[in-house]
Amino acid sequence: MESRADLRAFAEFPLRLHPTDRYVPLLSSVIAAHRRAAELFLVRDRRGAVVGRTSAHRSDAFDAKVGPRQLFGHTEFVDDDAVFAAVLDTVEARAGGRPLFGPVALLPNQTGGVITSGFTERGFVDSAWNPAYYPAMYERHGFRRRFEADTWLVEDFSDGAFGFDDARVEAERLVIRHGSRRRFRGQLPILREMLNASFAQLGYYTEISAEQLADQTDGLAYLLDEALLLWLEKAGRPVAFVVTVPDISEFLMAVGGRLGVLNQLRLLATRGRYRRDAVLVIKGTVPGEQGKGYLTLLSRELHRNLAAGGYRTLRSTFVERENTASAAQYRRAGGRPLHGYTFYEKGATA
Repeated sequence: MESRADLRAFAEFPLRLHPTDRYVPLLSSVIAAHRRAAELFLVRDRRGAVVGRTSAHRSDAFDAKVGPRQLFGHTEFVDDDAVFAAVLDTVEARAGGRPLFGPVALLPNQTGGVITSGFTERGFVDSAWNPAYYPAMYERHGFRRRFEADTWLVEDFSDGAFGFDDARVEAERLVIRHGSRRRFRGQLPILREMLNASFAQLGYYTEISAEQLADQTDGLAYLLDEALLLWLEKAGRPVAFVVTVPDISEFLMAVGGRLGVLNQLRLLATRGRYRRDAVLVIKGTVPGEQGKGYLTLLSRELHRNLAAGGYRTLRSTFVERENTASAAQYRRAGGRPLHGYTFYEKGATA
């Protein structure tokens, strides 16, 4: 990446490669920010046309969790083995013998991954979409799947799917709190503490810093539906949370991921159109309070609020297949897996 034109070509390549009604582009501002932490590369053919892209970087936090890895991300390519080999050679040249892991931008708990099924279903914010030849290409070139998962779709918010004994609310001093547009920044430390505690046990998760969380949620406050961001306090202590946001995927598709000031104003003016679908970004319960039904209580409140708000669907970002308790909540509500999902690794022992 040597110029602004290269950066523009990097952002625009998947918009030409993928169907505009399925692929949700990463914000161009996010790609520009990632350039400060990763090397970004374009693959061009003999005529100079872009046929692939990737990035390469490392993370001390991920190394401490999984072991030394060369991370790669933002990886898109035409259906051509020679092009994929060029992408792979670029990353391996910087690996210094380290196993490769990706695609991640910049970490698995931020965004990345490859879908392995559900290719006819559109993507959504904070999740991947790619054509069917992607997983075949990775596996043909020696990658193996790691942290296999599914995204989920729920289309029924009828009451009764989440039974909870309401006598426990008073007995255990339980209080449900809601997000606030006005106080959102002040609420982030509460969410961050629960998030890091809840997910520390997951193999791919690295602790998120206050700065990272602020970056990931930048601009979220003005789109927030306060009824969908929930956490539970037990005797005044936060113990469980659910972060759900209106799904603006179709707007991002329409503007190609370019969310400059003018498009932000357009989105703000038309945000009512994007209160039909929602995305559950993350949920969890802190250690020591897991298995007590607290997420069931929050899920009941969430589904009631979705129904009251006129939402039609709830999509969930990927849930590891080993995380059976989390997947069971979607099944209980009549949900179904939407996309198979995985990350890829090469060069590491099983």
